Amino acid sequence: MTSPSTESGSPISSSARIRLYVLDDHALFREGLLSLLATDNDFEIVGASGNIAEAMLSIPVLQPDVLILDYDLGEKTAVQVVDTLAREKFQGRILLVTAGLPDRDALTLIRNGVSGIFHKLHAPADLQRCIREVAQGRTLIEQDYLRGLIASATNEMEQPAPSLTARDREILRFLLEGLANKEIALQLRVSESAVKASIQSLFAKTGVRTRSQLVRIALENYLEQLRE
Repeated sequence: MTSPSTESGSPISSSARIRLYVLDDHALFREGLLSLLATDNDFEIVGASGNIAEAMLSIPVLQPDVLILDYDLGEKTAVQVVDTLAREKFQGRILLVTAGLPDRDALTLIRNGVSGIFHKLHAPADLQRCIREVAQGRTLIEQDYLRGLIASATNEMEQPAPSLTARDREILRFLLEGLANKEIALQLRVSESAVKASIQSLFAKTGVRTRSQLVRIALENYLEQLRE
């Protein structure tokens, strides 16, 4: 793990306990982590959940110093959680503790203010140290992710967004209108499975994993094309 550069916000007093909230939908990992952190006098657990909606209600009220966040949260990912917290003007720091994530999403999360990415394979003592350092305002990114982030950022600078076919554009327009697969199939007079295949092709082409991510990519990179 490296500790580059970014010093953000006011560090927490070294004499204060670090207030933590854990959002991870894997109950076994979450409960094990809570048990571990509860034995450390530097930390105070102010909340934990495996449910995004519940966490989004609790976190703005509890205002933890550090949110420990999993990446894969079922139907949504940490990208959507961090976006929501940014809109709520969450002032705490966010440490992503994950078994893995796409480089593109890692880049997005760093851009949106995540303070660290920590792999679940590492030792508990390393995580405790990482939490303390993130709480002090440091940004900690795994070396493996850092290499991927540099490659991803370089690719973004050097390569234009993938080109779209006429059918791709039709599908994206309907997704932006909020149509379900069945409704899109009726509009295009094709089978629902054909629509699913087209959306999967767009996932692969744009490097995203979810429908909401695809909509975001459409808004960011293809809006002019979709207006034509």
